Amino acid sequence: MIKRRRLLTALAAAMVTAAPAAATVLAAPGDVLLTPPTGTAGWLADRRHLPDPSSADPVAVSGFLTAAGEAEQRDLVTAYPGVVGALDGAPPALRYEANRRAMQAAGAPYDQQAGQFLLFDPRGDGLVAQVFGDLSTADRIAVLVPGVSTRAVDFWTGLGGRRYRSLAVQASDLYRSAGSDRFAVIAWLGYDTPDGLGLAAVREDVARAGAVALERFVAGLTIIRPHATLALLGHSYGSTVIGLAASRLPWQVTDIAVYGSPGMGVVSAAGLGTSARVWAGQSEHDWIRWVPGVRIFGLGHGTKPADPSFGARVFSTADVTDHDHYLSPGTDSQANLTRIALDGEAK
Repeated sequence: MIKRRRLLTALAAAMVTAAPAAATVLAAPGDVLLTPPTGTAGWLADRRHLPDPSSADPVAVSGFLTAAGEAEQRDLVTAYPGVVGALDGAPPALRYEANRRAMQAAGAPYDQQAGQFLLFDPRGDGLVAQVFGDLSTADRIAVLVPGVSTRAVDFWTGLGGRRYRSLAVQASDLYRSAGSDRFAVIAWLGYDTPDGLGLAAVREDVARAGAVALERFVAGLTIIRPHATLALLGHSYGSTVIGLAASRLPWQVTDIAVYGSPGMGVVSAAGLGTSARVWAGQSEHDWIRWVPGVRIFGLGHGTKPADPSFGARVFSTADVTDHDHYLSPGTDSQANLTRIALDGEAK
């Protein structure tokens, strides 16, 4: 009860703090501008008239690289690894090589990480997207979208050094749990997550930027694997990111599963504007249950998806002990999320 009062008090205080700026909070968000990848200035100055990495459609990127040929592709990787590694629509092998170079150039601890990466940017809190499985053969792809305080430096070690809070560990565990060579999992830290549970976490500004980045990333996946279907799995604030992107996602996204969610920016699953199946799980031991499912003056994220009134398909999380163990091996939650990720089924 004490924790509940504290959370309610914190939210109320945030609302009061923001009240003088209500006009700003309620103002139209306008176009979200994504941060250009490392090396963009040189890329745009190149005499070959390369596509703008911040605005080029993934279809256009794919077409340009196909026309460029292998020799020019290798030259671009060498000259602009930061740009090529972030190009949605580019062949995975090209991005893997570009990001390997970028991680080596960044030094410790990044140069010590092995794997396949579709994104790496060490600036600020960092961006990383790691692939588990083979994208070239996958018929089903799951994308994990994290919540607050996830950073590149703890992508592999976990927040506070707790491995069960590591996005890479969660993705790896999910991949192994599925046991299918036609399945791939991507741990996608593709947006600058909010710091802790401050004002940014109860607003949607960060989630809007994350949603735009997620939309482009998913579009790129559908270009390289047009016949594969996707499941998006969002934890905590990551579910809000997915909620704001949902109406613009392609048909290949057949399942959206959220867990420990504070809300997806809407009052019901129908409001997401997606044909995908919508799943939700929330442990009775998760502190998120005390967060009010409201939106007031631009604060809060709407009805929580696990609320029966939301209209999601609720899956069991009976043995999840807190906010962070939804993907821990051996839990009913991980078993259900594995089923959803594989073929859209759960218990």
